[in-house]
This record gives sequence, C-alpha cells and structure tokens, in this order.
Amino acid sequence: MGTGTVLLVVLAVLAAGGVTGTLVRAGRREAEAEKIRLAEQARVQALRSMEAIWLLGDREFEEYVAELCRRDGCTEVRRVGGANDLGADVIGRLPDGRKIVVQCKRYAKHRTVGSPDLQKFNGTVRDEHGADVPLFVASCKFTKQARAFAARRGLVLFDVDLLGFWNSGTPLTALLDLDIGRSGTNRKLAPDS
Repeated sequence: MGTGTVLLVVLAVLAAGGVTGTLVRAGRREAEAEKIRLAEQARVQALRSMEAIWLLGDREFEEYVAELCRRDGCTEVRRVGGANDLGADVIGRLPDGRKIVVQCKRYAKHRTVGSPDLQKFNGTVRDEHGADVPLFVASCKFTKQARAFAARRGLVLFDVDLLGFWNSGTPLTALLDLDIGRSGTNRKLAPDS
C-alpha cells in the first residue's frame, strides 16, 4: 500500500467519523426537540382536563381563559384582573373586531355563581369597559336567578359545561350564541369526596 492510499484511507475514516458525529449530534437535537414537544403536548392535554382547571389559582385561571381567547383568534388579549379591576379579568377583541370583556370565577365544582356577582359585572362591563360582548366564565354552575338576570341583560354565560367544551377545543365564536338561560341547568355538581 502506498503512502497515497494510506492517506486516502485515513481521510476516508476521518470523514466517516465526522459524518457519524454530525449524525449523532443531529439525532440528539431531534430527540431533545421531540422531548420538548411531547412535554408541551402533555401540558396542553392536562389543562384540557376540568380537574386540572379546578386546581388552578384565580390568576392562573384568568391567564388560561386569556390563552383560550388567543387560541381562538382573539387579538389584543390581556389579563387585567386583580384588585379594583371593575369586573374585568380579561379584555380583548374577537376575530370580527368586537370588544370582549370577561369576568372569571374559578370556584369549586359544587359551588354556584349567583345573581349578585352578575349584577356587579353588568354594572361595569359596558359603561366602564365598553364591552360589545360581556362574557362571564365560571368553573361551576350559575343559579337559576343568575341565568335569568343574564338573559334579561344580554350577558353571555359560560358555565362548567360550556367551559368544558371550550377547553376541549370548541372555538369561542361557536359558543357565544348558546343560551344557557334556556338550555342550561343550575343543578350543582357533587363535591369531591
């Protein structure tokens, strides 16, 4: 074997090693990216569980509702809830440009939202916030009186059932026209044992 041949063999071995190293690094990057993708997918899937929503804190629940609005094409979405929020936890624009103002109540599933909460919301949602679509989202049921008040005042209510559909991927705009004042129920869910 001549010196040229040995040199060619050494160069071929080095090139093969370099290609192998590059492929190994690329494989590691792909595996890491897949691990990150699967973790994000698991996080989203976990949040699609109502059990996970009941475990959120109030601010986390507000941010999650804001995230659902963004997912469904709303723009200018921001969480504004907190002390002195005047009944608005999330504000944004629907895909058609209308202003949506959302009040969020993350209660235990066996609780209900009553008429006084809706009366407070109704008192500020249009005058203070200029809402075209006033939406009240609750992780529980609304009382019969609350549903009747909302129907008279044109408030949109998402109870635990509609929140479950929204949470599972039904677009916000498909749910806005549903009237739980006539089709919903005010029966409380059973508490966890």
